[in-house]
This record gives sequence, structure tokens and C-alpha cells, in this order.
Amino acid sequence: MSETSDPPSPREGTLTDRAVDLALRGLIGAALAMPYDRRVPFFGAAARRVAGPLAGYRRRALANLALIHPDWPEARREAVAAEALDNFGRLLIEIYSWREFGPRLAGTQLTGEGWPHLEAARAAGRPVIFVSGHFGNFDVPRQVLMREGFQIGGFFREMNNPYVNRHYVENLKGPGGLPFPKSRRGLRDFIRHIGRGGMATILFDLHDGGGVPISFLGRPAMTATTAADLALRFDAALMPYWGIRRPDGLTFDAVLEAPIPHSTPLAMMEEATRRLEAQVAAHPGQWFWIHRRWKGAPA
Repeated sequence: MSETSDPPSPREGTLTDRAVDLALRGLIGAALAMPYDRRVPFFGAAARRVAGPLAGYRRRALANLALIHPDWPEARREAVAAEALDNFGRLLIEIYSWREFGPRLAGTQLTGEGWPHLEAARAAGRPVIFVSGHFGNFDVPRQVLMREGFQIGGFFREMNNPYVNRHYVENLKGPGGLPFPKSRRGLRDFIRHIGRGGMATILFDLHDGGGVPISFLGRPAMTATTAADLALRFDAALMPYWGIRRPDGLTFDAVLEAPIPHSTPLAMMEEATRRLEAQVAAHPGQWFWIHRRWKGAPA
């Protein structure tokens, strides 16, 4: 499992890192001063029109879309890239708006076939590993389940910019979650949490150089098997869930799917990937096309 290796020691921030952090703090501060219903679309538009193009995210999204959908008209790829940048911006400010975000989900009900399986796991004290992707707002189902009395941690990758990472991590902690950073210590704490019958989320759709190639959207992508490895080790239920943004851009559908049957780590992660592919096919603009998902995979 690649997660057992520590990332490089935290580096000192550069002047550029500091400048980026100051600019981001200013933008977030200005957005947080707005009413919520204006704040979220404002940040989405800022990511779509300014930050995304300047950071190279728009170019990367278009390159990924051309790789996966060369048959699409250019106008369609541009529209999906713009929607992906907008969703990214909305998600980011929703993380920083956690005091309001959770209460706004009060009317959101969990759908899908997973609820009775989750209730059975809770009654038996069985651990649960939720898998999701960088899609829609992946924190929505966790928030909905927390309202029902579940405590759910999360395994996450820290930001490269150390200044940005400090306040990003603090806001991950804000909604009452248990964030476990992707490091040797973070993985150890995560394993202890699962071993005690806990519940936690892993976003499995980032490139992992120590993973295995699994076809994603028709191209091999290096994928960590960590979620399946731990599910087998601790007899944990492996359950996909999704927070799907509705057309109004502010509300969501929360979907909890039936567990992935235990078999081999490879087969389980292939099934998790198929489940994510179905969501991306239905809502292509909600997946993070800005990631280097197919980096280093065999042709």
C-alpha cells in the first residue's frame, strides 16, 4: 500500500506559496462575508473564470477530456471543463462554510440500497469503509449520516502549499470529522480507528504510483487498493457513497450504494471504479477532470 510511505518532510513555504495563500485567504474572506446563496456561486465562477485558467486547471481538464472523449465536439468538452471548475470552486467554499453547510443539508435524505446494510453493520459493531471520489461534494453523505448519529473519519492528502494546508485541515476538522492525513502516522491512526469498529471514508480516485492499473473511463489509471485491503483485513463493509450536486448548484442528492462484495483487492477496486464511472457518465461535469488521473499508467 503506497499510503504506508511518508511524504517528504513538510517543506518551508516559498514566497510564492505565501502569496498564493494570502490571495486565497482574501478571496475566501470576501466570499464568507456574502450570504451563503451568493457565496457559493461566486466562488464557483471565480474558479471557472479566473483561478482555474490561471492555475492551469482548465488546460488540464481539457487535455483529460480530449484523452477520454476524443469523439466529443470541442464545445462539449469546454462546457464540461467549465462545469468541473465551477463545481471545484463551490466545493472548496462549502468546506470553509461548514458552520452553515451542515444545517443546509437538514432536508437531504439518504437514498440508495445501502441503508439496511449500514444499519446492520452498526448493530453488529462492524467497521465500515466508505469509498467515494472527487465528484460533486463528497462530504454530503457523511454530513447526512452524522445527522443520524454516525461518526465518520476521513483519509485525505494534504495540500502541497504548507500555508494553505494549515487552514484547509482546520476546516476539515470543523464539521466534527476525524481527518487522517496520508502519512505513516495518519494511516496508523486510521487503521486503529477501523480496528475498533469505526467508520471512515477513502477517496480512491487519485493517481497512486504504488497502486495497480485499473481501467477508468477506458484508460488504465494507477489505483490504490488500500480501501479493499483494509476491508478484508478487518471484515469491514466497503460501501460507495456520493454527493450529487443538483442543477441549482446549492442542493444535493445523497446516495449510499449496496456494499461491494468481498473478493480480491483488485476485483473490489475494479467494482468501486465501475460504480464511480457510472456517476461520471451521468454527471460528467461533477468529476474533477483537473486531476492528473492517468499519469504514469501503462498505455
